[in-house]
Amino acid sequence: MNAAQVVFLIIAAITLFSAVMVVSLKNMMHSALMLILALLGVAVIFAMLEAGFFAIIQVVVYIGAIAILIIFAVMFTRNVAQPDPEQMNKGFIFAGLGSALLLVGVVYTLSAWPEFFAMPGNMDPASDPIVTMGLALTDPQGYALPFEVISLLLVAAITGGIYIARDRRKDEDR
Repeated sequence: MNAAQVVFLIIAAITLFSAVMVVSLKNMMHSALMLILALLGVAVIFAMLEAGFFAIIQVVVYIGAIAILIIFAVMFTRNVAQPDPEQMNKGFIFAGLGSALLLVGVVYTLSAWPEFFAMPGNMDPASDPIVTMGLALTDPQGYALPFEVISLLLVAAITGGIYIARDRRKDEDR
């Protein structure tokens, strides 16, 4: 094994561990922080695969926007400062066993596929799908309007979450 494979295995182990902890931890804030670590691990794997665009999108969109939105929503809607003596979910063993069985099934199915171990060939830079996707997202006749509508929907969702959280706090203070 070379150094890149060892680094990949370490990053993959950290990513898988943090992904399991996302669904295992009982504290919502700790779970959200583990989600950020799992998404960061995926971004590092994208960077190792020389897919810089996907690595940057992973960091900007998923870590920078979605995960932070989840953390804000958790902070606004729940009292996360209260200590909870039990940190793990009760069904942790069953979830781990089910995940391990699913992993074995997927690996077995994929290893039976003849092209599973085939290495990808070099791509022609002229037929770069990322350039095509970027042009489609920014083209007014493409997906620019739906892209902007989704951003407005996300802003409306977080504004609604803040409004609901503030109404609950006012009712609790009375």
